[in-house]
Amino acid sequence: MEKKLKVAILGGTGMVGQRFISLLENHPWFEVKAIAASPRSAGKRYEEAVGGRWKMTTPMPEAVKDIVVMNVNEVEKVAAGVDFVFSAVDMSKEEIREIEDAYAKTETPVVSNNSAHRWTPDVPMVVPEINPEHFEVIEAQKKRLGTSRGFVAVKPNCSIQSYAPALYALREFGPREVVATTYQAISGAGKTFKDWPEMVENVIPYIGGEEEKSEQEPLRLFGKVVGDHLEKAELPVITTQCIRVPVLNGHTAAVFVKFDRKPTREEIIDRWEHFSGLPQELNLPSAPRQFIRYMQEDNRPQVTLDVDYENGMGVSMGRLREDTVYDYKFIGLSHNTVRGAAGGAVLCAELLTAQGYIQPK
Repeated sequence: MEKKLKVAILGGTGMVGQRFISLLENHPWFEVKAIAASPRSAGKRYEEAVGGRWKMTTPMPEAVKDIVVMNVNEVEKVAAGVDFVFSAVDMSKEEIREIEDAYAKTETPVVSNNSAHRWTPDVPMVVPEINPEHFEVIEAQKKRLGTSRGFVAVKPNCSIQSYAPALYALREFGPREVVATTYQAISGAGKTFKDWPEMVENVIPYIGGEEEKSEQEPLRLFGKVVGDHLEKAELPVITTQCIRVPVLNGHTAAVFVKFDRKPTREEIIDRWEHFSGLPQELNLPSAPRQFIRYMQEDNRPQVTLDVDYENGMGVSMGRLREDTVYDYKFIGLSHNTVRGAAGGAVLCAELLTAQGYIQPK
């Protein structure tokens, strides 16, 4: 790309906003030109606004330290200087829908990490290796919004990255029933152990709203565009439990699955290991070379050893075994703030750029 696209991070002082900023340091296509946050942060240098709340393990990029944080509610002002925005704002769902639509109506594409628009019928929710064709519904959304280049696209919930790609790679065998228990890191709640000391040596068997997302969002990924909207798939039927565990980064899933046509163990591993999609075909900057890997060791994948596979953009599978009730069971692991959040959104933006949906203003 001859000239980098200019991007703003909405909600740039929070954990996911910080992850966006870290991932975009030295990005070959995108450059952070604006950061917007709540009115209490507006007017401060980014380094000052974040203060002691920088939660990444890598240092804050020098290029953003002196950017003066803007008020995220001053939509026209923020949008004027950038080609598109990443959204990681911390507001109510209604407020998020309103502000993301407002940015889109300034003819500024919005690539969102938030859940507010995931079930809006004409907003694509995409994992680029799974359902890139869902971006086609953007044209219907533009008509509704009255825009020529502005739209909203979203990525799905972080918890489903550890098992939805594995199920999709096996779609030829007809996954019919799925039981999944996710063991979710505290960074999924925007926390570190310093912020949340009660999580040390603790397990909390409830994460508000997470089980519904984990059961329903894969069906939207596996669905199809019908006219001016998206329709979710009927199968597989998925039931989940979601548990918060004392891990900083990395969501693990224990999955049981029943198929219409039971594959062999060798067929499953083959489909996982050879699964790829449009990001790999186009060699997008953030695309993992191998999206899904299978680990033969009985004690893998492990968070401490494997969460950063493919720079956090790949997913790891292990412990594939036949089951006495279901056909098979396995373990999955994904990085919740990289592939599951900011990294997944960056990959969506790369594909939207490659396909011409995001262009310089």
